[in-house]
Amino acid sequence: MNPAAHRPPGALVAVALGTVYLLWGSTYLAIAYVVETLPPLLAAGARFLVAGSLLVSFVAAQARWRHRRGRSMTLELPSLIHWRTALIVGGLLLFGGNGMVMIAERTIPSGLAAVILATVPIWMSVFDALLTRRAPSPLAIGGLVVGLAGVAILLAPSEGVAALDPVGIGLLVVATISWSAGSLYARRGPQTRNALLGTGMQQVAGGAVLVGVGLVIGELGDTDLSSVSTASALGLLYLIVFGSLVAFTAYVWLLNNVPVTTVSTYAYVNPVVAVALGLFIRGESLSLRSLLAAALIIGAVVAMVTGRPRQVEQTGPGPAAAVEPVDESEEASA
Repeated sequence: MNPAAHRPPGALVAVALGTVYLLWGSTYLAIAYVVETLPPLLAAGARFLVAGSLLVSFVAAQARWRHRRGRSMTLELPSLIHWRTALIVGGLLLFGGNGMVMIAERTIPSGLAAVILATVPIWMSVFDALLTRRAPSPLAIGGLVVGLAGVAILLAPSEGVAALDPVGIGLLVVATISWSAGSLYARRGPQTRNALLGTGMQQVAGGAVLVGVGLVIGELGDTDLSSVSTASALGLLYLIVFGSLVAFTAYVWLLNNVPVTTVSTYAYVNPVVAVALGLFIRGESLSLRSLLAAALIIGAVVAMVTGRPRQVEQTGPGPAAAVEPVDESEEASA
């Protein structure tokens, strides 16, 4: 759908944007509670297996309902090549992206994790320029330099309150790179024409990878189900229902009804929400250097998102939200 051809009520747009801002910004906080007593990879795998299965089941039920009432809705059955794409994309986005976030948040404050993950649009712009064999724009280069400067500040040795786990910071950087690579492949890899079905397949495939790796490294043996806290269980349920389903629905609706530049604002609003929730709900502390790094990173992302051409594609949500919807308007023209 062309956003210019149909202008939805402003109140509805505000509600949808608010949903994406708050729910996806809060997923970092939910993850922090989940990994307190649940194994990170197995918990993430359960989240995406459940959410992905629900999405695939919904699409199938919708197709059957429309068929029985004589309405046109042809559901393309996914082929092996579609599942290959889902496995690659799901592996990069959900295992390499979300899985590393889950592990990192055992030692890194949730708000700070969101700030580092905000650099995804910057990496996307740089990688896309390299793949298309064109020089990155000055805005992309400047954003990357400033963003990396912010990460370097976080990696600087320190003691006391300002001390941060360098391994956790490194995992978050790996997550941003893996997410960016998966997002770029998702644009080019063969996928089903139904956006919800494609996303559901990615979540099922990525969830299977997460569970498989979690089992291989022994997370199940190290887990005592009797010690799982209520906060962790509720956090996982929150990620499934609100992070992977409710906010995702609002996001897809926005992509099809408002300009991409409007939807893109989540890229720098989400980390602000995550930092605020971490401070006021979990009592996470931010040192002066963390605040400086956050200002540099978010400032670079704001410049990237607001300064890029209006026709530039949306990058998709970050690794905590962990869904990469396929724009059906692009598929129709492919």
